[in-house]
Amino acid sequence: MHWAETLAWQIIKRNPNKEEYVCAAGISPSGSIHIGNFRDVATSYFVVLALRKLGKKAKLLHSWDNYDRLRKIPVNVGEITSGWEKYIGYPLSGIPNPFEDDAKSYSDHFEAEFADSLIDFGIQPDYRNQTEMYKSGKYTKEILLALDERSRIFDILAKFRTQDSVEGERENYYPVTIYCPVCGRDTTSIDVYDDISHTATYSCKCGHTAEFDFNTEYNCKLAWKVDWAMRWGYEGVDFEPGGADHASPMGSFQTSRIIAQEIFRITEPIFQGYSFIGLKGVAGKMSGSTGLNLTPKTLLQIYEPEVILWLYSRTDPLHSFDFCFDGGILRQYTEFDRVYSSVINGSANELDTAIIENCKVNDRTINTVPMTWLVQFGSVVNFNAEVLETVFSKIGTPYTIAEFSRRLSLAQNWLNMCSPESVNHLPVHRNWEVYDQLSQSEKDEIATLYQNLSDNEYQLDELNQMIYAVPSQVFGEIEDAKEKKKLQAAFFKNIYQLLIGKEQG
Repeated sequence: MHWAETLAWQIIKRNPNKEEYVCAAGISPSGSIHIGNFRDVATSYFVVLALRKLGKKAKLLHSWDNYDRLRKIPVNVGEITSGWEKYIGYPLSGIPNPFEDDAKSYSDHFEAEFADSLIDFGIQPDYRNQTEMYKSGKYTKEILLALDERSRIFDILAKFRTQDSVEGERENYYPVTIYCPVCGRDTTSIDVYDDISHTATYSCKCGHTAEFDFNTEYNCKLAWKVDWAMRWGYEGVDFEPGGADHASPMGSFQTSRIIAQEIFRITEPIFQGYSFIGLKGVAGKMSGSTGLNLTPKTLLQIYEPEVILWLYSRTDPLHSFDFCFDGGILRQYTEFDRVYSSVINGSANELDTAIIENCKVNDRTINTVPMTWLVQFGSVVNFNAEVLETVFSKIGTPYTIAEFSRRLSLAQNWLNMCSPESVNHLPVHRNWEVYDQLSQSEKDEIATLYQNLSDNEYQLDELNQMIYAVPSQVFGEIEDAKEKKKLQAAFFKNIYQLLIGKEQG
């Protein structure tokens, strides 16, 4: 059974008669949303598909946590701006857009960037804008409850702290932060609070002081672990995944779970932790703020969306896997093609079938033209699709342009972006410099190969046999196996030098 189906059965068992199940995901758009964050969405998406497969109504709820504060300036923002540190402490939705596009705000830019990529995967979430939710007063009832229970919330949080609280900390704790209307930041503190009227006097580091009525004013936000628990109840969330940090015994989920039970009187959703995504062929750690912004859009330049979904689907969330920017990507394509073909021809097992079902994008058919061939042959013909179609026909694998065009562009992107040293180009002019240095016997080998190719039409196997036999045609039958391989290797080296200017390819 696929891991998402196991989770779906757990969800149904807990609440068998629910009309519609809610599988949630959430991302803070503080920078470009990378492929590690995408696992949050993909995990919930697969569980939604599993619930629907079992005949249940389910939706993918995706929250834009754009009312979170800006903590630091991402590298790609810092490169095009100066003085942007002044916005640290602002809500992400309250910061101007530093990029030259139509996005209305900082967070809108990164949200649109990610949402556009989800369309390419055929994923259509029910989006929730947290700035709009807070500023419209939707959470006022829950905020007032949290304020009433602030001492109990402090005690819950204290159980998960490694340091003891200091004198007066509990009495001065408030699970909500006010955004200053003057400077825009969350650098405020509540000085006096009336439990009866739910009003406060607060001051900001910028010098502003004012009254705040939590009944009618909404530019405030609950602390993260309280906010998470509150939204589970508000949205009726049945399932939500989280990264390894949230899933740890002292992590956010365990804290929010208790807050949900004891403060908001709800049962926490079924939770699934997931491991981080590894990278091969790229140095550094993925982060929206470090500059290594490997977004889904980046991946889609070299991976088909179905292959990306396959990697997420086939891997248990608790296990890591790698996206490959080196030659490993070719092995991943080969394995995907093998599994996909087995599903199409009906020979796949139940698990592989379930994995591939999760990878369908708008019921599109995958043409499993070998990516390795597209890289090798495509490079030689300079990615001329018509010439490549002829090559495939010549070797007995008549793939058409319509079948390989999508993958061909991905193969070209991978070579140019990730492996430029592997690009092979036929020279415009004959390589006389190499040819003139060959011995007469080696020149005879070249002439024999040319004559063989001119006189006959070959199938692929026949072509291979002919090429390997050329040294024997020139030097006569060679009994010693090592000597024969030595002559063949030298012949191949000369051909490569003449064709692509390299000793192998």
